[in-house]
Amino acid sequence: MRKPFPIGKLPLDYLAELMCRYAQADERVVVGAEIGEDAAVIDFGDRYLVAKTDPITFATDEIGWYAVNVNANDVATMGAVPKWFLATLLLPEGKATKESIEVIFSQISSACRKLGISFCGGHTEVTYGLGRPIVVGQMLGEVERGRLVTTSGAQVGDDILLTKGLAIEATSIIAREKADELAGNHPPEFIARCREFLHRPGISVVPEAQIATAQAQIHAMHDPTEGGLATGLWELAKAAKVGLVIYEEAIPILPETASLCAEYGLDPLGVIASGSLLITLSPQDSKRVIKALNEAGIEAAVIGKVVEEGEGLKLRAEGVVKELPRFERDEIARLFE
Repeated sequence: MRKPFPIGKLPLDYLAELMCRYAQADERVVVGAEIGEDAAVIDFGDRYLVAKTDPITFATDEIGWYAVNVNANDVATMGAVPKWFLATLLLPEGKATKESIEVIFSQISSACRKLGISFCGGHTEVTYGLGRPIVVGQMLGEVERGRLVTTSGAQVGDDILLTKGLAIEATSIIAREKADELAGNHPPEFIARCREFLHRPGISVVPEAQIATAQAQIHAMHDPTEGGLATGLWELAKAAKVGLVIYEEAIPILPETASLCAEYGLDPLGVIASGSLLITLSPQDSKRVIKALNEAGIEAAVIGKVVEEGEGLKLRAEGVVKELPRFERDEIARLFE
């Protein structure tokens, strides 16, 4: 009997094989189904249409807010402006009520208004076999020709910036989904602060993507999500056909995140990470971009360098160099088994 896949993303090599065998694209597809690229890009003449779809599967609380923001993030990492959102809501049989459905619609509407996005369609149904609601978002945006940013654009010699810190989304999810367990070990204000990571520092990377592209020629941006920062870095390297050296001591991790990951035995490098943005750019532009981000209240740090592909992906810590870890599944999945 063949071993089934674990919860989470498919292995990158297998997914690449599937894309190679089955993905199709006409001459107007500028960026199609490729490992590491956050969205598809289609030529519309004077500008590009950027299209993304992503589901929300781990979170249940504020699921509508998550759906809008994670899809908007992937459009913004392409240098585009998120503009139009559609949602497919799959609701569990026997649990869906007018009140619960309206809460999700309200969350979607609120998140769209905050980002200036039109909530313009989708599909909603109650279906069997679900224990919780699932929202699949579809985001469309646009970018001028010449301003497109791709993950594959990372260049040897680039600095690698990371905004905010590790595992912001995971911190909020753990606090919201495991609140009863945490209550016995932490004061209410700690749990409340972790819950609010959804909004502060927030899982949206749209502002930092827009600030960065306004300040410098950005070579690549990538939104580390499921599988955490480590998986995001592997995806970036695969897309750009480069190697990476990451400075572990330079990776920012907020104390709340460190505490929750330690409590549940999770590696912060491998937990779901919406809220952080990876940016690669020329070293001469790093200080200017970091300064602009800081002035907007967004922390950012240089966490590594882009190197030749043959050097592989390395993690340097206290003078010791080792392989950057790979995660077969997101670390947070262990909490939901």
